[in-house]
Amino acid sequence: MRIAMSGSTGYIGSFLKKIFAEKGWETVPLTRQDFSIEGGSLRDKLLQSDAVINLAGAPIAARWTESYKKELYASRVPVTNVLVSTMCGLERKPKVFISACGAGIYPTGGHYTEYDTVNSNDFLGQLANDWELSALKAHDAGIRTVVFRFGVVLGRGGGALAKMLPIFKLGLGGVIGSGEQAFSWVHIADLAKAHCVALQDDSYRGAYNLTAPNPTTNRGLTKALAYVLRRPAILPVPAFALRLLFGEGATVLLDGQSVLPKRLLDAGFSFKFKKIEEAIEDVAR
Repeated sequence: MRIAMSGSTGYIGSFLKKIFAEKGWETVPLTRQDFSIEGGSLRDKLLQSDAVINLAGAPIAARWTESYKKELYASRVPVTNVLVSTMCGLERKPKVFISACGAGIYPTGGHYTEYDTVNSNDFLGQLANDWELSALKAHDAGIRTVVFRFGVVLGRGGGALAKMLPIFKLGLGGVIGSGEQAFSWVHIADLAKAHCVALQDDSYRGAYNLTAPNPTTNRGLTKALAYVLRRPAILPVPAFALRLLFGEGATVLLDGQSVLPKRLLDAGFSFKFKKIEEAIEDVAR
């Protein structure tokens, strides 16, 4: 299989490339130059690919100035629009298109599956909704399309825990804000497995929550880290400090969605890491 991939140099993209290589699949990186008018190579790369994976996007966990919010949007929605419109214009279209999205499409509070159609009306919810709608346009052109709504990705050597682990290992960790905000997560090994299945199984279509079946809270994450690392975690991070540091972007850390992967479970998908303690035990080793 030949897979064109945007965002291939990021943490998730790099992990997927390794897994695909083990299967004998070739990954074709889609670079910024490919999306430029001068580049002109996007069409050729897509024309020669069996599948396309879209992971492009500026990091969410950052200070949200007005200019950075524009970058968050521009690095996702317009890029996806170009990708989809180019695919739709090909004589030989890719068989499957998989695009990332985020669990932030759902509101804070409550428990959500793919069958809950309510969307968050904040910036993150609107961004995720527009991103997803852009990707799903590929379906109208006859390309089998899958959108994965990622939870917080946990894995070794990167992802959300890369900056947290050293702090917790020193015994300087603690809950963020109230600690009661929902924390929906997925181990990167399960994320990769879901992509491999979706690439090959024609029954996978539409939006799926790519989150472990047992969401927790920030307090639950903190307890798991303290237990696995055998370190105290009693130094809380106050909400006001995060707002000073991240501005509106602090909502990513202070709010959360409890998201369940109903469609994956209904399709018979089996998660290797179902509980946060199992994931932390693997990641922290």
